[in-house]
Amino acid sequence: MADAVSVLVVEDEDDIRNLVALNLRRSGFNVLTAGDGETALALAREHVPPVVLLDLMLPDMSGTEICQALRADSKTQGVYVIMVTARTEESDRIAGFEVGADDYVTKPFSARELAARIAAMRRRPRAAPDPETWDFGSLRIDVAARETILDGQVLDLTRLEFDLLAKLASEPRRAFSR
Repeated sequence: MADAVSVLVVEDEDDIRNLVALNLRRSGFNVLTAGDGETALALAREHVPPVVLLDLMLPDMSGTEICQALRADSKTQGVYVIMVTARTEESDRIAGFEVGADDYVTKPFSARELAARIAAMRRRPRAAPDPETWDFGSLRIDVAARETILDGQVLDLTRLEFDLLAKLASEPRRAFSR
């Protein structure tokens, strides 16, 4: 599948991580895996997968800490986070949503349901963050001032050119239709 969605599976239990990865691959997803928080954050920052399946109880840091780190990083703040955990208490679910999770699945779970949740989540449009400026290497887009600077030089863009550039910059790595 050429346009397969990438999913980062963060789970410390090898058997569960491998089983989830296998089932997601069978469902047509590209899968990255991590067994701890540090590896998960490194993979998320390097590959920026659209979806992260995140266990709450990891050996080096909690899933809530990882979720907060993903939301705080401009590269990864737009990823969909699905917390997958054995914690079933309402307070745990609420805490997950409060730190930025988009969905919460309790163990045991169905691999088919998990794949369906990911597919459904990818169909929902994601509201882009509304920062004042975006930096892409030597390109800076100042939304509030409607100014674009490349290598220190202000670019003279028409209103339409600026609006198109700002729209593309608001959702990096996403293809748009006409």
